[in-house]
Amino acid sequence: MVATESNLKDQHILVTGGSGFLGKAVVRQLCLAGAEMAKITVPRSRDCDLRVMENCQRAVDQQDVVIHLAAHVGGIGLNREKPAELFYDNLIMGTQLIHAACEAGVKKFVCVGTICAYPKFTPVPFKEDDLWNGYPEETNAPYGIAKKALLVQLQSYRQQYGFDGIYLLPVNLYGPEDNFDPRSSHVIPALIRKVYEAQQRGDHQVPVWGDGSPSREFLYVEDAARGIVMGTQFYSDPEPVNLGTGYEITIKDLVNLISELMEFEGDIVWETDKPNGQPRRCLNTERARQGFGFVAQTDFREGLKQTIAWYRQQAG
Repeated sequence: MVATESNLKDQHILVTGGSGFLGKAVVRQLCLAGAEMAKITVPRSRDCDLRVMENCQRAVDQQDVVIHLAAHVGGIGLNREKPAELFYDNLIMGTQLIHAACEAGVKKFVCVGTICAYPKFTPVPFKEDDLWNGYPEETNAPYGIAKKALLVQLQSYRQQYGFDGIYLLPVNLYGPEDNFDPRSSHVIPALIRKVYEAQQRGDHQVPVWGDGSPSREFLYVEDAARGIVMGTQFYSDPEPVNLGTGYEITIKDLVNLISELMEFEGDIVWETDKPNGQPRRCLNTERARQGFGFVAQTDFREGLKQTIAWYRQQAG
């Protein structure tokens, strides 16, 4: 089923989280797809706290399309430290924004979920139909379940009110302008920073959480943004859709690849007393390809090179 609003040219579009890592890329891709920059609204969290319903109502007023990217998110450390905040903030932002958008007559709502919503032991590659077949990995569960609840909300609002809301599940993102803060960053920026700082200090060892056995899949941010915009234009079904590459790499191999690209010749010290996180992550991406023609384009090695180059430039 093709979305009724495939032409973005005359649409007023709200992008929550539009000033963030993924958000900036989505705004760029919206413009490439024909949207007018003057009609794209990017609310800032300091001015528009989406945990307050009145702010959600103001934000969606007169909008045709809402792309909801705003999230309180981080790596394993933040998930362990602040599970209650991650659950509450993400649930309340999303559920209020969906309700306000439906009441305001928004034509299309695009909700970007999280791969953390999948069960801890999901057959690999993850298929969207397995989303409810178990409890998420414990450290990610509060965040993952909060985001997954928004899928239920969109499906029920579609059923009762005819609200056109779609739910996209991008795998772990990476790329230039990622979050490199060691307190909240994800694995690729965290590793790049660790290796860079070790090189600056002349260290011959880099500590890494876990034992290196888990696998992950990574999607270059510009590919993810293009997939979100394609979904906005051409997808209007209730079923969730994975966005990924289908390429799986172990954390050990990832660390070795980053070390090679950064020319770090020291040792990796595996901190096996720290958690590994979910054992494997790799997506089946067939629904995105069939549903709206999305296929990732960026080679992983090339994407890492660009990310490393950007960080070195910023840090230098």
